Amino acid sequence: MSRIVVTGANGFVGRAVCRALVGAGHRVTGVVRQAGTCIAGVDEWVLTGADFEEIGRTWPRNLQADCVVHLAARVHVMRERSVDPLAAFRATNVEGTLRVAKAAHENGVRRVVFVSSIKAVAETDPGWPLREDDPASPQDAYGRSKLEAEGALRQFGKHSGLEVVIIRPPLVYGPGVGANFFSLMHAVATGIPLPLAAIDARRSLVYVDNLADSIARCVADARAAGECFHVADAEYLTVAELARAIGEHLQKPARLLPVPPKWLNFVGRVTGRLPQVERLTSNLRVDSAHIRAVLGWQPSHSLDDALARTVRWYRATH
Repeated sequence: MSRIVVTGANGFVGRAVCRALVGAGHRVTGVVRQAGTCIAGVDEWVLTGADFEEIGRTWPRNLQADCVVHLAARVHVMRERSVDPLAAFRATNVEGTLRVAKAAHENGVRRVVFVSSIKAVAETDPGWPLREDDPASPQDAYGRSKLEAEGALRQFGKHSGLEVVIIRPPLVYGPGVGANFFSLMHAVATGIPLPLAAIDARRSLVYVDNLADSIARCVADARAAGECFHVADAEYLTVAELARAIGEHLQKPARLLPVPPKWLNFVGRVTGRLPQVERLTSNLRVDSAHIRAVLGWQPSHSLDDALARTVRWYRATH
């Protein structure tokens, strides 16, 4: 049994990761900002202060961990209020991440598994599913901060001997999901017409328990040391196919309208939402062959099963 520390343990992905680690027999300590928010079976470490400034000073004396899974991050902000968004993302995602790594190393941790994002590489694929060795060209402050955090971790690991594993997922979905995936489910469930029928761009997703399983594998497998892995479900879907599949599980057909993508892009430019529209109308496929070859990992849940579980959660709670 290993002792694993998980930052962001009470979040959407964090709770799934903690379940996977506890299920694999690990003892887990969750780093959270509010007591009583971790799942059963997880020890809690309530950390105050911003951007992990206190993590080194307050590391519990009896906490001898083997690995830290770093999930906590500043994510996309729909209504950005910072006058310097890149600086705000760097403060948490780069400087905060490096503080976690340094504190872990100083307290005898041998490995950090850092959950980055496919946005550290690109917003669209180059004509083939994105591989780990494709040139990185992040397009927003979030993606740039994640790529910079990856580089800072690699450099620190090189000089300190700390093993660093990087995981880059695409959009994550599953029970408890919010943001755009939830909005799509809700639109299908309530019969809102969606202008998606003519979009043929394909995009990768990853089911939250598939991602959690891959993280648990990277925690324990010696072959993961020093690696970067793209992790995604096996299938690539268009957003129209995704909406139709959600509708089938809801037993309510999606109402899709055949609006040409160029019209959608025009509306995006006029309304100032072109980046959001381009995410729907551009390919973003992710190649997970590397983690399959190195670790023998395969998604434990099929797309159909994952969508069924997600829709069951939606129907039970909404």
